[in-house]
Amino acid sequence: MSESTQAIAYAKNNRERYLAELKEFLAIPSVSTLSQHKPDMQRAAEWLSKQLSGIGFKHVEIMPTAGHPVVYGEWLSKPGKPTVLVYGHYDVQPVDPLNEWTTPPFEPTVRGDNLYARGASDMKGQAHAFLKALEALAKNEGLPLNIKVMIEGEEEVGSPSLGAFIEKNKEKLKCDFVLNADSSIMSPEQPSLVYGLRGLAYFELWVHGPKQDLHSGIFGGSVHNPAQVMCELIAGMHDADGRVTLPGFYDKVRDLPEEERRELAHPSDEEWRKMCGAPQLHGEKRFTTAERVGARPTLEVCGIQSGFTCEGAKTVLPAKAMAKISMRLVPYQDDKEVEGQLRAYLEKHAPPTVRWELKKFVTGPAVLVKRDTPGMRAAIKALEATFGKKPVFKLEGGSVPVVSMVTATLGVDSILMGFGLPDDNLHSPNEKLHLPNFYRGVEAYIRFFDAVAG
Repeated sequence: MSESTQAIAYAKNNRERYLAELKEFLAIPSVSTLSQHKPDMQRAAEWLSKQLSGIGFKHVEIMPTAGHPVVYGEWLSKPGKPTVLVYGHYDVQPVDPLNEWTTPPFEPTVRGDNLYARGASDMKGQAHAFLKALEALAKNEGLPLNIKVMIEGEEEVGSPSLGAFIEKNKEKLKCDFVLNADSSIMSPEQPSLVYGLRGLAYFELWVHGPKQDLHSGIFGGSVHNPAQVMCELIAGMHDADGRVTLPGFYDKVRDLPEEERRELAHPSDEEWRKMCGAPQLHGEKRFTTAERVGARPTLEVCGIQSGFTCEGAKTVLPAKAMAKISMRLVPYQDDKEVEGQLRAYLEKHAPPTVRWELKKFVTGPAVLVKRDTPGMRAAIKALEATFGKKPVFKLEGGSVPVVSMVTATLGVDSILMGFGLPDDNLHSPNEKLHLPNFYRGVEAYIRFFDAVAG
């Protein structure tokens, strides 16, 4: 593989500056789901726009959407060479619970080999890594291929505006394939490539009982408690083997081919348990941990609320209960079908003593990408050259909505190549980025762009 040795040397010599810039980026509280952070979203978009202009991109825009803007840039000076659309997002998750952070979430802090801040791994660190790779190439041998960059601000809320944006700008975004940096590897020393992502169907379930909270002594025993009904409904959504009990839920679930089962990267159960911090692992019987988190669908309760939850005692029988339910879907499952399955379950099992309503929020399909493509081969070469070890393939349990969008609208595949770690505390307090991976990531992206151009 031909290699931009000057660009890699440049990247190594500029690590301190890269880290200082990344801290600036992380200090911007670009929380997309909270309206009070809308000015911060604009600040983050402007910061990225300046980065692209500083690299030397001739055309850079902050493009409006129905929600937060998309930062777009292009470098199209290599006719006859491939065009790669590079994707990232600049929005981050809320920081709650704030009291569980060791250091403030928007005051980036280095402890040992890790940089702690909200968005450090998901995914400002990953986005900054590919920007610095592009800078290293542009300032030395020059970019060897055509690059388009699209960095959105709504991934953490399900990318609701991105589909319409891609459809409206599909000529502008036309490319040979997408490099999606919103991804991870198995461990600091074991690179990996994601070839499948689970989809998402997210619901809010309400159970209503009496018209208002009641005195639990006076009315207890004569009115069905909505909190109890909610608990019983949720408990019935799984059987003793950990299988989801919604009617027809597994009808379209893809059986994992034996070849994939053999090749699938497997963390040890003990390593996974330690990362979770759980007393022991749990899940659908007859499947490995790797299969449970990548190849099997799930139904999880993400939040539950009812009655009095403050300090001390208040004897009330609650008027209502609410649960947030997240389903991770696998290929061939459909969010509309699983919504129907959930409604069928509720119609059968909810008692007539209460009234229920179901609201659907975020949805997105599961994705499988081809493993034998020029882009994937370039990624394999780049990772092997950087880590000294051939990458393994893995299925990822999370969802990245843009992957299915670009396949449907642009007709192209994605290469999911990022450098986060399973224990980076994504969406949790004390999110971190392993800095040796960040620096390796810059070098791997440089080698990837070289390999694609070659």
